[in-house]
Amino acid sequence: MSQNPAVNAGTRIGHVHLKVADLDRALGFYCGVLGFELMQRMGSGAAFISAGGYHHHIGLNTWESKGGSPPPPGTTGLYHTAILYPTRPALADALHRVLSAGIALDGASDHGVSEALYLRDPDENGVELYRDRPREQWPFGADGKLAMVTKRLDLEDLLRQREA
Repeated sequence: MSQNPAVNAGTRIGHVHLKVADLDRALGFYCGVLGFELMQRMGSGAAFISAGGYHHHIGLNTWESKGGSPPPPGTTGLYHTAILYPTRPALADALHRVLSAGIALDGASDHGVSEALYLRDPDENGVELYRDRPREQWPFGADGKLAMVTKRLDLEDLLRQREA
């Protein structure tokens, strides 16, 4: 591995673009359940959605996948798209939306640095809904290195944090 300088700390993942089988079904999940806003639709081929009016956080398209099926297990591809919520009450609201829509969770974990919910969209793409803890609350080992964990997330406690 080369010793190139690290990428600029201000670098962020700007958006994800997902291949879907059915655009309306995908919009029903991302906009109808999770609450993203449709920014632009290009017929039945593509749509761009966001939180808060950004041009797009998620692109959805059927250009190479209309009517397609998810890739079989054991193949490469996207493991999940992670959607970062700004607060614990906002994550609690996301959990409430998912459960109210009858969508099953694949898992829910407390990683020490974050709290995360795992599920699948209608095209079986993995989706992580999470919130970060403040950096000063992150777990570090005696050696000073980050010591992430995977513990059970208390969903009842999380739901109690939901803003009314």
